[in-house]
Amino acid sequence: MTTAKPAVVDAATWKTALADLRRREKATTRELDAIAAQRRRLPMVELPEYTLIGADGPVRLADVFGGRSQLITYHHMWTDGAEWQCGGCTGFTSQFTRLDFLDNYDARFVIVTNGPIEEALAYREKVGNKMDWYSSSESSFGADVDAAPGEGFAVNVFLRDGDTVYRTWHTNGRGTEQLSHSFALIDILPFGRQEVWQDSPAGWPQSPTYSKWLDSPDVARAYGQGATA
Repeated sequence: MTTAKPAVVDAATWKTALADLRRREKATTRELDAIAAQRRRLPMVELPEYTLIGADGPVRLADVFGGRSQLITYHHMWTDGAEWQCGGCTGFTSQFTRLDFLDNYDARFVIVTNGPIEEALAYREKVGNKMDWYSSSESSFGADVDAAPGEGFAVNVFLRDGDTVYRTWHTNGRGTEQLSHSFALIDILPFGRQEVWQDSPAGWPQSPTYSKWLDSPDVARAYGQGATA
């Protein structure tokens, strides 16, 4: 049970405190705009030709773009033969259910895993994932873009010019949070993420890190085969 709550004040005091916070929020927005501008000016590196495995068999990386010029890949952590794959990856990618808006930006967003494609597609159905999945199990693609077998998750972005593919951006760890609406929503709640590492007032509810995240079985119950949601 919650034992502490934000202070109760009059409306004028609340508006003053909100305005003070808003100045920092607006400064952050401007900084994010500047970071995005710098990202648009990043150089890129040409990649060799890779072959991934899709639902219909082998496919060149250039063809994973689906005719578009830009591609985002989320590299899902994977353990061959496991009943449940990484809960963080499973929960993160379950957010992306409507990606058609990327068509207007000549872009596509897919999942790549180092696991066998048959296992990957079965897991996709099991947890109700809506994204297109590809396997890099028969190439060095995952390792070459900082998502090798046995390592962590990652996001990579690519640009295609004809049959030539370039790598333009990469992030991992907490860098992927900017792509998540889950954390954005949770962070505006009065109690935030309620994780022990966060700077919260005394008496705020706190739990071990990750303990409130949906795990893979939770995602499957909500969205997977036989789900009632």
